[in-house]
Amino acid sequence: MTDFAAQPAPAAPAVIADPAPPLKTRWSGWIAAIGPILSLGVLGAALYELRTLDMAALWAMMPTSIGFWLAFAVCYAISPLSEWVIFRKLWHLPASGLAPLFRKLVCNELLLGYLGEMYFYSWARRHAGLTTAPFGAIKDVSILSAVAGNVFTLLLVVIASPLFSRLDMGIETTHFVTSVVVILVSSLVIFAFRGRLFSLPARDLLFIGGIHTVRIVVAIGLSAFLWHALVPAVALSWWLLLGTVRQILSRLPLMPNKEIVFAGVVTLLVGTHGPIAEAIALVAALSLAANLIVGAVLGASDVVRAVLD
Repeated sequence: MTDFAAQPAPAAPAVIADPAPPLKTRWSGWIAAIGPILSLGVLGAALYELRTLDMAALWAMMPTSIGFWLAFAVCYAISPLSEWVIFRKLWHLPASGLAPLFRKLVCNELLLGYLGEMYFYSWARRHAGLTTAPFGAIKDVSILSAVAGNVFTLLLVVIASPLFSRLDMGIETTHFVTSVVVILVSSLVIFAFRGRLFSLPARDLLFIGGIHTVRIVVAIGLSAFLWHALVPAVALSWWLLLGTVRQILSRLPLMPNKEIVFAGVVTLLVGTHGPIAEAIALVAALSLAANLIVGAVLGASDVVRAVLD
């Protein structure tokens, strides 16, 4: 008879402790405030540029096609949906985990970039049944998202570089090439030190990188489709050019309401009147409205849940 009592107990899985908080100095508060101040300044400038847009013209452009609205819904939800797929694999995140991921999106878009990651980390810590150390996974997912975004930005910049002469941005060729090199080097440095930066095994990192790649390709393709559906007469080369500008702006850290910022930049570059600026402004306004509606619905659900509990 086998002696079960003599069998050694299985080793408990190793738990990766969350790292210690960063060292604080007397300059920490000022350094932390620079990002939000710059972000608010850029956002304010973009809103100022949008002040002269014809709201009646935007309303007249409002599409009625079901295909447009389905594409817009997928484009809006692709980020939290892709992250749910990732954390479903890493943590067995249930379907109810979509709600905090949408809250994460709203926080990043309406308040401050990366504030959503802080919220999601605190939510994951409160739900200890999902994972004992969420920091490493959230960090790796965010880093790989940034790397994938930088790589696709570089590709778009290279493809669209002959078209940049159409925009009067005052950028010399040397400055343009330098910017491209900075994006490339930042991605390569992350991979060079991946052994120290990443916490997850290589197989999980490859899966996360693949999901981020699919997300970016789908988001870029759907954005171009939305613009083209609104103004089909505009050449596709313009959408490639402006899509590249949008992708460059998306790499700005700590920037809320990037669609509004993008619309303001396009208005500055191509003028306030014309179908291009109006189409991009309309999509930006729809994105802002979607964030407000989702935020309001999630907030109301929290209130109802609190009352019922």
